[in-house]
Amino acid sequence: MKAMIFAAGLGTRLRPLTNDRPKALVEVAGKPMLQRVIERLKEIGVDEMVINIHYFGDKVIEFLKQNDYFGLTIHISDERQWSDQPLETGGGILQARQWLEGDEPFIVHNADILTDFDLMAFYRYHLEHESMASLLVKERDTQRYFLLDDDNRLQGWTNIATGEVKPQGVDLDPKVLHKRAFGGVHIISPAIFPLLEEHAAGRLAFGIVPFYLDACQHYPIYGYEPQGQYTWFDIGKPETLKTAEAFFEAV
Repeated sequence: MKAMIFAAGLGTRLRPLTNDRPKALVEVAGKPMLQRVIERLKEIGVDEMVINIHYFGDKVIEFLKQNDYFGLTIHISDERQWSDQPLETGGGILQARQWLEGDEPFIVHNADILTDFDLMAFYRYHLEHESMASLLVKERDTQRYFLLDDDNRLQGWTNIATGEVKPQGVDLDPKVLHKRAFGGVHIISPAIFPLLEEHAAGRLAFGIVPFYLDACQHYPIYGYEPQGQYTWFDIGKPETLKTAEAFFEAV
């Protein structure tokens, strides 16, 4: 099973912790968040993964070497060779294409998302729905939401703070579409790559969400909402880091 971990981010909101390291190496209860994600993916059978790097990328490489790559086949997608800025989510996936293509879907996981929901149930859901991409979603307060129909198929997106809606004209009636927040974990079928390349139109850096919003009108893209209780932390700011540390110290 294959996976990709996004580890190229700057982590500006976690400064000064990220003044001398990438966000992915910020520790949560004594263990770098990148390590926590790698170990979580290894637990479910991932044996090959790609990690993209940029900001303090050499420190990620050294960390992996020191840990003998956690006994996995780990490829490094070094985005510094293409741009002086990270390639964003869509560009990062496209540049990692050589390692992710094949016959099986791959997991994409943000390094700063720590969660314990059943990833294998998510993987089975993706296969059962013959989805181009499946996205972890949750009903929680935020500003930006995916819009899903009663079958949880993606139909659009909205930013409730600005009133922006994509695609234009999508029905915001909650009886028609329900709003769910993205949880930073995807499962993607390799068939996405030709479509992603066409969407990129020669660009190196671009986000994956605009692609999803274009593609969902023609290809099956689904939201997945885990059943039951599970933990989920987005380690994007100091207060969230503090909450996550308290949780992991207690378990």
